[in-house]
Amino acid sequence: MLRKRIASFGHAFRGVGAALHSEVHLRFHAVATVVVIGLGFYFDITRMEWALVAAAVGSVWSAELVNTAVEAVVDLVSPDYHPLAGKAKDVAAAAVLLAALGALVVGLLIFVPKLI
Repeated sequence: MLRKRIASFGHAFRGVGAALHSEVHLRFHAVATVVVIGLGFYFDITRMEWALVAAAVGSVWSAELVNTAVEAVVDLVSPDYHPLAGKAKDVAAAAVLLAALGALVVGLLIFVPKLI
């Protein structure tokens, strides 16, 4: 049982690695994550600000990974164009967009006052 739980972490990390390898947008989010973490240390943000940054970063990464999974499954089951396949991909991409916009707002609220 413990071995299966440990293996599941391996599968999850392999999934993140596969997504990083194949998805340009996820690599952009990875760079943005590193920059935001660096800014957080530079400006010595508070625990609450770290919590907000972590939630924002986590939501963007989660949305991007779910989007990648949705796209892969849709491509598998519907290799030809179908309106519902397009809708599924568009809605998954919209989730990423909204998470990224939310993260942008969090970043602006935390870091702009420190820059001014």
